[in-house]
Amino acid sequence: MPMNWQTHIKQFTDYLRLERSLSDNSIEAYSQDILKLRQFIEFSNPELLPTAVNSVHIQDFLEYVNTLGMSAHSQARILSGIKAFFKYLLFEDLLSTDPSHLIEGPKLGRKLPDTLNYFEIQQLLEAIDLSTPEGARNRAILEVLYSSGLRVSELVDLRLTHIYFDVGFLRVIGKGNKERLVPIGSDALKYTKLYIEEIRCHVPIKEGQENYVFLNRRGSKLTRVMIFTIIKQLGNAIGLKKNISPHTFRHSFATHLIEGGADLRAVQDMLGHESITTTEVYTHLDRDYLKQVVREFHPRS
Repeated sequence: MPMNWQTHIKQFTDYLRLERSLSDNSIEAYSQDILKLRQFIEFSNPELLPTAVNSVHIQDFLEYVNTLGMSAHSQARILSGIKAFFKYLLFEDLLSTDPSHLIEGPKLGRKLPDTLNYFEIQQLLEAIDLSTPEGARNRAILEVLYSSGLRVSELVDLRLTHIYFDVGFLRVIGKGNKERLVPIGSDALKYTKLYIEEIRCHVPIKEGQENYVFLNRRGSKLTRVMIFTIIKQLGNAIGLKKNISPHTFRHSFATHLIEGGADLRAVQDMLGHESITTTEVYTHLDRDYLKQVVREFHPRS
C-alpha cells in the first residue's frame, strides 16, 4: 500500500515538473503537503488508497493540523497542495470526483506585525551607546527607519546624494525601481549628519561603495541581515518581549501618524504603497503637505 501512495506522489511531482514547469522548491512543498496527509491517514487507516480518500478524511486532517497550532497561512498552503494533488488525480481519470473541491481553507486575517509605542521607541534609541562608532551609526539608522518609514532594502541602498539636508527630504528607490520623496525628521537628519561628518569620514571605503550612507567597519554597505541583528540585539538589551524587526519601525511610523490623525493617502504616499485603484499607481500629494503631515503628527517631530 505505501508504494501506491509513493507512486502517485512521484507521478504527481513529475507532472508538476514537466507539465506545469514548477520550480524544485514549489514541487518539494507540494510533495511535503501530500506526505503529511498520507502520514495522517496511515495512522488510522493504513490500507486506504489515495483514490479512496474522501472529504471527511481531508477535513479530519486539516482539523488535526489546526490543533498543532499551525498558522492559518500554513494551513491554507497545505490545503492548496492537497487540492492540486486531487485535481491531478481527477485530470488523470483516477478519480470521478474531487474530494477536496468543496473544502474551504481557514480564514486568513492579515496578521499585523508588532507595533512599538513611542516610549518603547525611546527606550531602544536610548539603549544605544553613542560613544562608539557603531553606536553613532546605529542611532542614525533607527532614527531614519522610524522618521521616514523606509523598508530595510531602501535603508541599506540609501545614497548620500539622495539626502537633501537643506529641504529635509530623502529620495528613496522603492519596489519596482519606483522613486519617491519622503520627509525626514529633524532628529534623524541631525544623527545622520553627525554620523556622516564624524564617523563615516574615518571609514576606509571600498571601491564602488562610496555613495552608500550606512557602511560597516570594512567600508561596505550594510546588509539587511545586519540591520535585523542590530534591532534584535537592542530589543534584547532593554528586555523587550515583542518580536521586532526593521519592518516594526516602518509599521510604527505609519501607525503613529495615522493614530495621530494623519491623512491616509499621505501616509500611503510616504510608504510607497501601490494604490488599490487601477487608475493611479501612486497617490502623488504636494510635498509641502507631506512635510506638514510629519511635522504635525509624527512623535519625533
